[in-house]
Amino acid sequence: MIDIKHISKWYGSTQVLDDCSTQVASGEVVVVCGPSGSGKSTLIKTVNGLEPFQKGEIFVDGVSVGAAGTNLPKLRARIGMVFQSFELFPHLSVNQNLELAQVKVLGRSTEEARERAGSLLDRVGLRAHQDKFPGQLSGGQQQRVAIARALAMDPIAMLFDEPTSALDPEMVNEVLDVMVDLAREGMTMMVVTHEMGFARKVADRVVFMDAGKIVEDCSNEEFFGNMEARSERAQHFLSKILHH
Repeated sequence: MIDIKHISKWYGSTQVLDDCSTQVASGEVVVVCGPSGSGKSTLIKTVNGLEPFQKGEIFVDGVSVGAAGTNLPKLRARIGMVFQSFELFPHLSVNQNLELAQVKVLGRSTEEARERAGSLLDRVGLRAHQDKFPGQLSGGQQQRVAIARALAMDPIAMLFDEPTSALDPEMVNEVLDVMVDLAREGMTMMVVTHEMGFARKVADRVVFMDAGKIVEDCSNEEFFGNMEARSERAQHFLSKILHH
C-alpha cells in the first residue's frame, strides 16, 4: 500500500532523511519510533507529499507521490492524517469539522456527510458533543474528533504523527484506544509515536530511526522480544523509554 524507496531529504545543507526505505502492506500497522530529531515526522509527512523530498520514490496504492503529474490534493484525500496538534477548524462545530471535506472534496450531500459524521462520532464516543466547538473540548476529545474527521474521508491508509504527544497523560489512552480499535479492524496505519505499550499491542512491524536513517525495520516480536539483537542505539532508546 505504501512503498518508500531510498528517500533522502535536505533542509538547505542539513540532511534530515538519509536513504530511507520501508513498506507498509495493506492492513498492516507500522510504528515508527526513535529519539527526537531522528526524522520520524519528516518521513511520515513525505508519504502524502506534505514534505517534498529530493531523492528516491514513494508510491501510495501505486501512485507516485513525487511525480510531477501527481494530483497531491486528490492523493491526500485518500490518506488520513492526524497531527499532534489536532488541526481542527476552531470556528466550526465538531459536526461541521467532519462534514466539510466530505461535501467539498468527496461531493457528498450534506445529509450523507452528516450521517457519516454521526456514525464516526458514535465510534469515537463523542456523539453527545457534536454541536460543540473544538475549544470546548479536552485535548483527548479534540484528537478523537480529528481521527473521526480523517476517517470520514474513507481513507485507504492512516498516518499518525505523534498523536498523543500534546496530550495530558490521562487523555492519552482514550486516543490510543480508538487507534487500537482501528488497527484491529484492519486499517493500514503508519504511526509515529513514543507509546511503546501501544506499539507492542498493535504494531505488526516497528521501524526505528536515528539521525535520519532507518536503523531497524523488523517484526514487533523481534523488536521487543530480542533486545540483544537490536542495534546499540535502539537498545538505548528502549531502555530509556520502557523504564521511565
